[in-house]
Amino acid sequence: MKYQKHIFICVNERNHGSPKGDCSRKGGQDIRLRFVQLIKEHGLKGIVRANKSGCLDACEMGASIVIYPEGIWYTKVTLKDVDDIFKTSVLGNKTMERLSSTQ
Repeated sequence: MKYQKHIFICVNERNHGSPKGDCSRKGGQDIRLRFVQLIKEHGLKGIVRANKSGCLDACEMGASIVIYPEGIWYTKVTLKDVDDIFKTSVLGNKTMERLSSTQ
């Protein structure tokens, strides 16, 4: 396996009138860029990867991410949550209960 962890961040876009909304307008792009920045800052490039993801089928619940290989799902993620998620789930291999979601 090339990477020890993969962070998939939904950046899906829907029409403005969609009742589900979309993760892109809920901050998905900025969330991904912050994960990329943290990966670089911690010297984890080539070990951890932050990927853009298409729909994770949870857009109505806010920006969504999933971290593998643990299979940790987070919904309602905002940019201010990223540092805590990184510290807890990427560096600490634990789940942040307040944002976790079972899919």
